[in-house]
Amino acid sequence: MLFLEETLRNIVDLAILLFEYIGVGIIIFAGIRGMIHYIKRDPNTKLLLAKGLAMGLEFKLGSEILRTVVVRKLSEIYIVAGIIVLRAILTILIHWEIKNDEGHLMGGEADSP
Repeated sequence: MLFLEETLRNIVDLAILLFEYIGVGIIIFAGIRGMIHYIKRDPNTKLLLAKGLAMGLEFKLGSEILRTVVVRKLSEIYIVAGIIVLRAILTILIHWEIKNDEGHLMGGEADSP
């Protein structure tokens, strides 16, 4: 039984690292792409950057959800839950901003939060 638990822990730890790296890579790529579009004075810069940040945060949120599988103490659960809540709020705000920016680009009215 200990072998299975250790195997699960190793697999989850590897998946957490993979999701974290993917999320960081996407955020870095989005930042570089956003800077290039900003220099070119592209009106869609804010929207492109927000979409990249949202995608990166989704992967980082996935890694935090996986982290709940391997926590052992209640205090760790509180910390992970707090991180999940903060990242979820950030993701919701970024998606709301994307929706508003797309509405402005389409000529429509923006929704209120």
